[in-house]
Amino acid sequence: MDQRLLDTLCCPRTHAPLRLLRADELAALNNAIRAGRMVCANGGPVVAAVVAALSTPSGDSIYRIDDGIPVLLKDQAIVPL
Repeated sequence: MDQRLLDTLCCPRTHAPLRLLRADELAALNNAIRAGRMVCANGGPVVAAVVAALSTPSGDSIYRIDDGIPVLLKDQAIVPL
């Protein structure tokens, strides 16, 4: 992802800056999704593994990146159960 774009993005829920998840963080996230420990902010299940994602510094909101496009919708944030 272009660093200039990343520098302008913020969490739509908390307005915190966002950062790209590292490969080890993505693996941990996908393990948590498979274990049922993560849900969408709207309460729905996370139905697919995440290939790339952005996270708030605290990790309390994660936004997937689909085909290079960040999905920054409040109700689609991935949050811990």
